[in-house]
Amino acid sequence: MNNRVHNFSAGPSALPTEVLQEMQESLLSYRGCGMSVMEMSHRGDLFMEIIEEARTRIKRLYNLSSEYEVLFVQGGASLQFAMIPMNFIGEGEKADYIETGTWSTKAIAEARIQNKGVRIAATSKAIDFTGIPTALDLSPDAPFVHVTTNNTIRGTQWHTLPETGNVPLIADMSSDILSRPMDTSRFGMIYAGAQKNMGPAGTAVVILKKEMLKKIPATLPTMLSYRTYVEKESMFNTPATFPIYAISLVTKWLEETMGGLIAMETINHRKADQLYGCIDEDDFYAGTAVRESRSLMNVTFRIRDHALEPIFIERALKAGLAGLKGHKSVGGLRASIYNAVSEGSVGALCDFMDDFRREHR
Repeated sequence: MNNRVHNFSAGPSALPTEVLQEMQESLLSYRGCGMSVMEMSHRGDLFMEIIEEARTRIKRLYNLSSEYEVLFVQGGASLQFAMIPMNFIGEGEKADYIETGTWSTKAIAEARIQNKGVRIAATSKAIDFTGIPTALDLSPDAPFVHVTTNNTIRGTQWHTLPETGNVPLIADMSSDILSRPMDTSRFGMIYAGAQKNMGPAGTAVVILKKEMLKKIPATLPTMLSYRTYVEKESMFNTPATFPIYAISLVTKWLEETMGGLIAMETINHRKADQLYGCIDEDDFYAGTAVRESRSLMNVTFRIRDHALEPIFIERALKAGLAGLKGHKSVGGLRASIYNAVSEGSVGALCDFMDDFRREHR
Protein backbone atom coordinates (compact mmCIF):
# COMPACT_ATOMS: atom_id res chain seq x y z
CA MET A 1 0.00 0.00 0.00
CA ASN A 2 3.05 2.31 0.10
CA ASN A 3 2.57 3.38 -3.52
CA ARG A 4 -0.92 4.79 -2.87
CA VAL A 5 -1.33 8.49 -3.70
CA HIS A 6 -3.41 11.11 -1.94
CA ASN A 7 -6.35 11.07 -4.37
CA PHE A 8 -8.19 14.38 -4.88
CA SER A 9 -9.91 13.35 -8.13
CA ALA A 10 -13.42 14.68 -8.72
CA GLY A 11 -14.81 11.36 -9.90
CA PRO A 12 -14.25 8.49 -10.14
CA SER A 13 -12.68 9.30 -6.83
CA ALA A 14 -11.12 7.95 -3.66
CA LEU A 15 -12.58 4.93 -1.91
CA PRO A 16 -11.89 4.05 1.74
CA THR A 17 -8.73 1.97 2.05
CA GLU A 18 -10.55 -0.51 4.29
CA VAL A 19 -13.19 -1.03 1.59
CA LEU A 20 -10.60 -1.61 -1.12
CA GLN A 21 -8.81 -4.12 1.09
CA GLU A 22 -12.01 -6.01 1.83
CA MET A 23 -12.85 -6.15 -1.89
CA GLN A 24 -9.32 -7.34 -2.63
CA GLU A 25 -9.50 -10.10 -0.04
CA SER A 26 -12.79 -11.41 -1.41
CA LEU A 27 -12.10 -10.80 -5.09
CA LEU A 28 -11.45 -14.43 -6.05
CA SER A 29 -13.79 -16.06 -3.56
CA TYR A 30 -16.53 -14.05 -1.89
CA ARG A 31 -17.27 -15.53 1.55
CA GLY A 32 -15.64 -18.76 0.51
CA CYS A 33 -18.11 -19.44 -2.33
CA GLY A 34 -15.32 -19.97 -4.87
CA MET A 35 -16.19 -17.05 -7.14
CA SER A 36 -16.10 -13.26 -7.27
CA VAL A 37 -19.11 -10.99 -6.82
CA MET A 38 -18.47 -10.08 -10.47
CA GLU A 39 -19.11 -13.70 -11.49
CA MET A 40 -22.09 -14.73 -9.39
CA SER A 41 -25.75 -14.75 -10.38
CA HIS A 42 -27.51 -11.49 -9.57
CA ARG A 43 -30.52 -13.59 -8.55
CA GLY A 44 -28.60 -15.91 -6.25
CA ASP A 45 -28.89 -15.72 -2.48
CA LEU A 46 -25.43 -14.22 -1.98
CA PHE A 47 -26.02 -11.23 -4.24
CA MET A 48 -29.56 -10.75 -2.96
CA GLU A 49 -28.04 -10.32 0.51
CA ILE A 50 -25.56 -7.75 -0.88
CA ILE A 51 -28.14 -5.56 -2.60
CA GLU A 52 -30.45 -5.72 0.41
CA GLU A 53 -27.61 -4.72 2.73
CA ALA A 54 -26.76 -1.72 0.53
CA ARG A 55 -30.42 -0.69 0.46
CA THR A 56 -30.91 -1.17 4.21
CA ARG A 57 -27.78 0.74 5.19
CA ILE A 58 -28.72 3.73 3.01
CA LYS A 59 -32.15 3.76 4.62
CA ARG A 60 -30.61 3.59 8.08
CA LEU A 61 -27.98 6.27 7.45
CA TYR A 62 -30.63 8.72 6.24
CA ASN A 63 -33.25 7.51 8.71
CA LEU A 64 -35.64 7.00 5.81
CA SER A 65 -39.27 6.29 6.61
CA SER A 66 -41.28 3.50 4.98
CA GLU A 67 -42.52 6.12 2.49
CA TYR A 68 -39.24 5.83 0.57
CA GLU A 69 -37.76 3.27 -1.80
CA VAL A 70 -34.03 2.90 -2.53
CA LEU A 71 -33.36 1.98 -6.14
CA PHE A 72 -30.24 1.15 -8.17
CA VAL A 73 -30.40 2.40 -11.76
CA GLN A 74 -27.71 2.10 -14.43
CA GLY A 75 -26.78 5.11 -16.54
CA GLY A 76 -25.54 7.38 -13.78
CA ALA A 77 -27.01 10.74 -12.85
CA SER A 78 -27.04 11.79 -16.52
CA LEU A 79 -29.77 9.26 -17.31
CA GLN A 80 -31.77 10.63 -14.37
CA PHE A 81 -31.69 14.05 -16.06
CA ALA A 82 -33.87 12.51 -18.79
CA MET A 83 -35.94 10.12 -16.68
CA ILE A 84 -37.11 12.75 -14.17
CA PRO A 85 -39.03 14.95 -16.65
CA MET A 86 -40.20 11.86 -18.52
CA ASN A 87 -41.74 10.44 -15.34
CA PHE A 88 -42.87 13.53 -13.45
CA ILE A 89 -43.71 16.46 -15.78
CA GLY A 90 -47.23 16.05 -17.11
CA GLU A 91 -49.01 17.70 -20.03
CA GLY A 92 -49.28 21.46 -19.46
CA GLU A 93 -47.06 21.41 -16.36
CA LYS A 94 -43.84 23.37 -15.82
CA ALA A 95 -41.22 22.16 -13.38
CA ASP A 96 -38.99 24.59 -11.50
CA TYR A 97 -35.26 24.14 -12.03
CA ILE A 98 -32.62 26.09 -10.12
CA GLU A 99 -29.55 26.52 -12.31
CA THR A 100 -26.26 26.52 -10.40
CA GLY A 101 -23.77 25.11 -12.90
CA THR A 102 -22.97 22.63 -15.64
CA TRP A 103 -24.90 19.65 -14.25
CA SER A 104 -28.12 21.54 -13.54
CA THR A 105 -27.83 23.11 -17.02
CA LYS A 106 -27.58 19.62 -18.50
CA ALA A 107 -30.62 18.49 -16.51
CA ILE A 108 -32.60 21.44 -17.90
CA ALA A 109 -31.48 20.62 -21.43
CA GLU A 110 -32.69 17.00 -21.13
CA ALA A 111 -36.16 18.19 -20.10
CA ARG A 112 -36.30 20.63 -23.00
CA ILE A 113 -35.23 17.95 -25.51
CA GLN A 114 -38.50 16.19 -24.60
CA ASN A 115 -40.49 19.43 -24.98
CA LYS A 116 -41.33 19.31 -21.30
CA GLY A 117 -42.31 22.47 -19.46
CA VAL A 118 -39.39 24.08 -17.61
CA ARG A 119 -39.12 27.30 -15.58
CA ILE A 120 -35.75 28.63 -14.46
CA ALA A 121 -36.74 29.58 -10.92
CA ALA A 122 -33.28 30.98 -10.16
CA THR A 123 -29.85 31.03 -11.75
CA SER A 124 -26.35 32.12 -10.81
CA LYS A 125 -25.21 32.26 -14.44
CA ALA A 126 -24.56 36.01 -14.20
CA ILE A 127 -21.72 35.33 -11.76
CA ASP A 128 -20.40 32.35 -13.73
CA PHE A 129 -21.99 29.93 -11.24
CA THR A 130 -19.50 30.90 -8.52
CA GLY A 131 -22.28 31.14 -5.91
CA ILE A 132 -25.70 29.78 -4.98
CA PRO A 133 -28.60 32.09 -5.92
CA THR A 134 -30.52 33.63 -3.04
CA ALA A 135 -33.54 35.09 -4.86
CA LEU A 136 -35.87 32.25 -5.86
CA ASP A 137 -39.07 32.52 -7.90
CA LEU A 138 -40.83 29.23 -7.12
CA SER A 139 -44.26 28.28 -8.42
CA PRO A 140 -46.77 26.60 -6.08
CA ASP A 141 -48.14 24.71 -9.11
CA ALA A 142 -44.87 23.10 -10.21
CA PRO A 143 -44.74 19.28 -10.24
CA PHE A 144 -41.33 19.52 -8.57
CA VAL A 145 -38.37 21.80 -7.82
CA HIS A 146 -35.01 20.48 -9.02
CA VAL A 147 -31.68 21.42 -7.41
CA THR A 148 -28.10 20.23 -7.64
CA THR A 149 -26.93 20.23 -4.04
CA ASN A 150 -23.19 20.39 -4.77
CA ASN A 151 -21.48 21.68 -7.88
CA THR A 152 -18.20 19.94 -8.61
CA ILE A 153 -16.88 22.25 -11.31
CA ARG A 154 -17.28 25.63 -9.61
CA GLY A 155 -16.98 24.32 -6.05
CA THR A 156 -20.31 25.56 -4.65
CA GLN A 157 -22.84 23.86 -2.40
CA TRP A 158 -26.29 24.47 -0.96
CA HIS A 159 -25.83 24.77 2.81
CA THR A 160 -29.53 25.52 3.34
CA LEU A 161 -31.88 23.98 0.81
CA PRO A 162 -34.84 25.99 -0.53
CA GLU A 163 -38.23 25.74 1.14
CA THR A 164 -40.65 24.36 -1.46
CA GLY A 165 -43.85 23.99 0.57
CA ASN A 166 -46.07 21.27 -0.85
CA VAL A 167 -44.04 20.99 -4.05
CA PRO A 168 -41.71 17.94 -4.04
CA LEU A 169 -38.00 18.72 -3.98
CA ILE A 170 -35.85 16.63 -6.32
CA ALA A 171 -32.11 16.77 -5.67
CA ASP A 172 -29.08 15.67 -7.63
CA MET A 173 -26.70 14.79 -4.78
CA SER A 174 -24.11 13.04 -6.91
CA SER A 175 -21.15 14.73 -5.24
CA ASP A 176 -22.31 15.16 -1.64
CA ILE A 177 -24.61 12.21 -0.98
CA LEU A 178 -23.99 10.57 2.43
CA SER A 179 -21.66 13.43 3.44
CA ARG A 180 -24.07 15.00 5.97
CA PRO A 181 -27.44 14.32 7.59
CA MET A 182 -30.55 15.42 5.70
CA ASP A 183 -34.21 15.89 6.59
CA THR A 184 -35.30 13.44 3.90
CA SER A 185 -39.01 14.10 4.51
CA ARG A 186 -38.61 17.24 2.39
CA PHE A 187 -37.70 15.31 -0.75
CA GLY A 188 -39.74 13.67 -3.45
CA MET A 189 -36.54 12.19 -4.84
CA ILE A 190 -32.79 12.16 -4.24
CA TYR A 191 -30.43 10.74 -6.83
CA ALA A 192 -26.69 10.34 -7.21
CA GLY A 193 -24.13 8.66 -9.41
CA ALA A 194 -22.06 6.35 -7.22
CA GLN A 195 -18.61 7.33 -8.44
CA LYS A 196 -17.96 10.39 -6.29
CA ASN A 197 -18.93 9.49 -2.73
CA MET A 198 -20.33 5.93 -2.69
CA GLY A 199 -18.36 3.56 -4.89
CA PRO A 200 -17.06 2.96 -8.43
CA ALA A 201 -18.85 4.13 -11.55
CA GLY A 202 -21.66 2.00 -12.93
CA THR A 203 -24.85 2.72 -11.04
CA ALA A 204 -26.94 5.54 -9.63
CA VAL A 205 -28.77 5.42 -6.32
CA VAL A 206 -32.31 6.79 -6.39
CA ILE A 207 -34.21 7.49 -3.17
CA LEU A 208 -37.83 7.86 -4.23
CA LYS A 209 -40.90 8.80 -2.24
CA LYS A 210 -43.65 6.29 -3.08
CA GLU A 211 -46.13 9.12 -3.55
CA MET A 212 -44.21 10.15 -6.68
CA LEU A 213 -45.21 6.90 -8.38
CA LYS A 214 -48.73 8.28 -8.88
CA LYS A 215 -47.37 10.82 -11.37
CA ILE A 216 -45.74 8.29 -13.69
CA PRO A 217 -47.52 7.69 -17.02
CA ALA A 218 -48.19 4.09 -17.99
CA THR A 219 -46.87 4.63 -21.54
CA LEU A 220 -43.17 4.94 -20.74
CA PRO A 221 -40.63 2.38 -21.99
CA THR A 222 -40.15 -0.24 -19.28
CA MET A 223 -36.57 0.61 -18.37
CA LEU A 224 -37.28 4.35 -18.24
CA SER A 225 -40.09 4.13 -15.69
CA TYR A 226 -39.26 4.34 -11.99
CA ARG A 227 -42.26 2.12 -11.36
CA THR A 228 -40.33 -0.79 -12.93
CA TYR A 229 -37.45 -0.37 -10.47
CA VAL A 230 -39.81 -0.23 -7.51
CA GLU A 231 -41.95 -3.19 -8.56
CA LYS A 232 -38.95 -5.36 -9.50
CA GLU A 233 -36.70 -4.16 -6.62
CA SER A 234 -34.07 -2.91 -9.12
CA MET A 235 -33.86 -6.44 -10.55
CA PHE A 236 -35.86 -6.19 -13.78
CA ASN A 237 -32.58 -6.61 -15.65
CA THR A 238 -29.08 -7.41 -14.42
CA PRO A 239 -28.03 -4.61 -12.07
CA ALA A 240 -24.45 -3.32 -11.76
CA THR A 241 -23.49 -6.02 -9.26
CA PHE A 242 -19.95 -5.00 -8.35
CA PRO A 243 -20.69 -1.27 -7.84
CA ILE A 244 -23.65 -2.23 -5.64
CA TYR A 245 -21.34 -4.52 -3.65
CA ALA A 246 -18.93 -1.60 -3.22
CA ILE A 247 -21.80 0.64 -2.04
CA SER A 248 -22.73 -1.96 0.57
CA LEU A 249 -19.15 -1.85 1.89
CA VAL A 250 -18.89 1.96 1.80
CA THR A 251 -22.15 2.35 3.72
CA LYS A 252 -20.95 -0.25 6.22
CA TRP A 253 -17.74 1.79 6.63
CA LEU A 254 -19.79 4.95 7.14
CA GLU A 255 -21.91 3.31 9.83
CA GLU A 256 -19.43 1.14 11.66
CA THR A 257 -16.07 2.86 11.20
CA MET A 258 -16.92 6.54 10.82
CA GLY A 259 -19.91 6.60 13.15
CA GLY A 260 -22.69 7.76 10.80
CA LEU A 261 -23.50 10.96 8.95
CA ILE A 262 -23.32 13.38 11.89
CA ALA A 263 -19.76 12.26 12.61
CA MET A 264 -18.90 12.30 8.91
CA GLU A 265 -20.17 15.86 8.53
CA THR A 266 -17.98 16.99 11.43
CA ILE A 267 -14.91 15.46 9.78
CA ASN A 268 -15.82 17.00 6.41
CA HIS A 269 -16.07 20.45 8.02
CA ARG A 270 -12.64 20.02 9.60
CA LYS A 271 -11.08 19.04 6.29
CA ALA A 272 -12.68 21.93 4.41
CA ASP A 273 -11.80 24.47 7.12
CA GLN A 274 -8.17 23.40 7.05
CA LEU A 275 -7.90 23.61 3.26
CA TYR A 276 -9.76 26.90 2.89
CA GLY A 277 -7.64 28.29 5.72
CA CYS A 278 -4.52 27.42 3.75
CA ILE A 279 -5.92 29.13 0.64
CA ASP A 280 -6.98 32.26 2.52
CA GLU A 281 -3.72 32.71 4.44
CA ASP A 282 -2.52 35.38 2.01
CA ASP A 283 -2.99 36.41 -1.61
CA PHE A 284 -0.78 33.72 -3.19
CA TYR A 285 -3.82 31.44 -3.64
CA ALA A 286 -7.40 32.57 -4.19
CA GLY A 287 -10.63 30.60 -3.82
CA THR A 288 -12.97 30.84 -6.80
CA ALA A 289 -16.34 30.33 -5.10
CA VAL A 290 -18.32 32.93 -3.15
CA ARG A 291 -17.40 32.32 0.50
CA GLU A 292 -20.98 31.70 1.63
CA SER A 293 -21.38 29.06 -1.10
CA ARG A 294 -18.09 27.23 -0.72
CA SER A 295 -18.35 23.47 -1.09
CA LEU A 296 -17.24 21.02 1.59
CA MET A 297 -16.60 18.46 -1.15
CA ASN A 298 -14.87 20.29 -4.03
CA VAL A 299 -12.44 23.06 -3.15
CA THR A 300 -11.68 25.20 -6.22
CA PHE A 301 -8.89 27.75 -6.28
CA ARG A 302 -6.32 29.55 -8.40
CA ILE A 303 -2.75 30.68 -7.97
CA ARG A 304 -2.63 34.45 -8.47
CA ASP A 305 0.10 33.89 -11.04
CA HIS A 306 -1.81 31.45 -13.27
CA ALA A 307 1.41 30.49 -15.06
CA LEU A 308 2.46 28.61 -11.92
CA GLU A 309 -0.53 26.26 -12.00
CA PRO A 310 0.87 23.65 -14.44
CA ILE A 311 4.05 23.58 -12.34
CA PHE A 312 1.97 23.13 -9.18
CA ILE A 313 0.05 20.20 -10.69
CA GLU A 314 3.22 18.50 -11.95
CA ARG A 315 5.10 18.96 -8.69
CA ALA A 316 2.11 17.84 -6.65
CA LEU A 317 1.81 14.60 -8.59
CA LYS A 318 5.50 13.87 -8.03
CA ALA A 319 4.83 14.44 -4.32
CA GLY A 320 2.01 11.86 -4.38
CA LEU A 321 -0.89 14.34 -4.61
CA ALA A 322 -3.10 13.38 -7.57
CA GLY A 323 -6.19 14.82 -9.24
CA LEU A 324 -5.65 18.53 -8.54
CA LYS A 325 -6.22 19.91 -12.04
CA GLY A 326 -9.40 21.99 -12.34
CA HIS A 327 -12.21 21.02 -14.71
CA LYS A 328 -11.30 21.63 -18.34
CA SER A 329 -14.16 24.15 -18.73
CA VAL A 330 -12.80 26.54 -16.08
CA GLY A 331 -9.15 25.63 -15.51
CA GLY A 332 -7.39 26.39 -12.26
CA LEU A 333 -7.04 23.92 -9.41
CA ARG A 334 -9.49 21.69 -7.57
CA ALA A 335 -9.18 19.37 -4.60
CA SER A 336 -12.11 17.01 -4.15
CA ILE A 337 -12.22 16.01 -0.50
CA TYR A 338 -15.04 13.48 -0.42
CA ASN A 339 -15.76 11.25 2.56
CA ALA A 340 -12.98 8.79 1.76
CA VAL A 341 -10.28 11.49 1.54
CA SER A 342 -8.66 11.45 4.96
CA GLU A 343 -7.69 14.38 7.16
CA GLY A 344 -4.12 13.15 6.70
CA SER A 345 -4.41 13.62 2.94
CA VAL A 346 -5.75 17.15 3.37
CA GLY A 347 -2.89 17.88 5.77
CA ALA A 348 -0.38 16.61 3.21
CA LEU A 349 -1.90 18.88 0.57
CA CYS A 350 -1.75 21.91 2.87
CA ASP A 351 1.89 21.19 3.68
CA PHE A 352 2.69 20.99 -0.04
CA MET A 353 0.80 24.22 -0.72
CA ASP A 354 2.71 26.01 2.04
CA ASP A 355 6.05 24.78 0.66
CA PHE A 356 5.08 25.78 -2.88
CA ARG A 357 4.00 29.21 -1.68
CA ARG A 358 7.31 29.82 0.12
CA GLU A 359 9.28 28.72 -2.94
CA HIS A 360 7.37 30.86 -5.48
CA ARG A 361 6.27 33.87 -3.42
